[in-house]
Amino acid sequence: MHGIDMHADVTILGGGPVGATLALLLARATARPGKIVLCRPQRAAAPSATPPADPRVMALNHGSRVLLASIDAWPAGGADILDVHVSQQGRLGRTHISRDDFGVPALGTVLPYPTIVQALDAALERTGVTIRAGSPATVLRDEGRRAVVRQDDREWTTTVCIHAEGGTFDHQARNDLHRSYDQHAILAIVRAGRPRPGWAWERFTREGPLALLPYPAGPTRDASRYALVWCVRPEHADELMAMDDAAFGRALGSAFGSRLGDLVLAGPRHRYPLGINLRRRLVDGNRVVIGNAAQTLHPVAGQGMNLGLRDAARLAEALAPLLRDAETPAPPLLAAYARARAADRWLTSGLTDFLPRIFSTGMAPVEHACGLALLGLDLSRTLRGPLARQLMEGIRG
Repeated sequence: MHGIDMHADVTILGGGPVGATLALLLARATARPGKIVLCRPQRAAAPSATPPADPRVMALNHGSRVLLASIDAWPAGGADILDVHVSQQGRLGRTHISRDDFGVPALGTVLPYPTIVQALDAALERTGVTIRAGSPATVLRDEGRRAVVRQDDREWTTTVCIHAEGGTFDHQARNDLHRSYDQHAILAIVRAGRPRPGWAWERFTREGPLALLPYPAGPTRDASRYALVWCVRPEHADELMAMDDAAFGRALGSAFGSRLGDLVLAGPRHRYPLGINLRRRLVDGNRVVIGNAAQTLHPVAGQGMNLGLRDAARLAEALAPLLRDAETPAPPLLAAYARARAADRWLTSGLTDFLPRIFSTGMAPVEHACGLALLGLDLSRTLRGPLARQLMEGIRG
């Protein structure tokens, strides 16, 4: 141990996309970017290093695209979503949402998770942000208007400490929301026999939603690939993971339908259990939680990272007075941030919690009502407009 080696204005614990985006935003707002400390795992220490393999793909919405482009961190080569088709298995009713309805270049863009990380790392390399790589950093103690942080053999003080490490939740915490959906998500890349470029598909089944998203064509220019996110009961997930590729393709085709022709696996399958975790209290003195450290959501409509990026954008705005004057007390700024984010957090988490549960009740009257709701949204731009705007941009306050 070498004692306290510096004082930081802001320390960000967690070097994922949300933490990295926040670091970039803060660096642009201060004359002393070296006082912004970003702590990340050792394996991601070098910005040019290839991130570890991660099977996830992210559907970044229009608002996230604008945000990342503003900090020169928008990745190239994504697959744009121009149209979204929403339907319900075995029932009438569907909704079609098009970019033409909203005057945007794309409703969203699908990108592999590692591609997003690489673009943010490259942008960070051009800043003066202090990046510290090693084992997970921890807050040792609070000392009035500053906290003491340790990572391996280093200790330093910081005016603000931001937890962006991901979904590490204390499930015994009072007032926080924790609930399992009794669903597992199966992720894979599939090829469609009759692809429709630019279209994304969300199909609600009685076990959970099934999404097919256009996958980046890459150097092979293969536009037939789709990213699959298939939410099913755990016991069904066991069966699907044990099937050979041909049987899995047939099961997927039975659940999704014939709109895209035959669906054939084009890569390995992965599975993740699904649940909602929502912190009700974001701020504790000079500390604040954002992104997946504040909330993990159901993957329906792909809102998790988009919500986290909005957290980062609003927190950077809230901390602007402190970046101009290091003597500015942090707690009032963080409290104002928490109040400003309340509506967006609760609306987005409520929407992504409600949709997979209401469509999977197995009750015919409810399913018919859901079908009528989809039909109503399709017939009325006035009805579907606010929903689409929330999914494309959220409440950016």
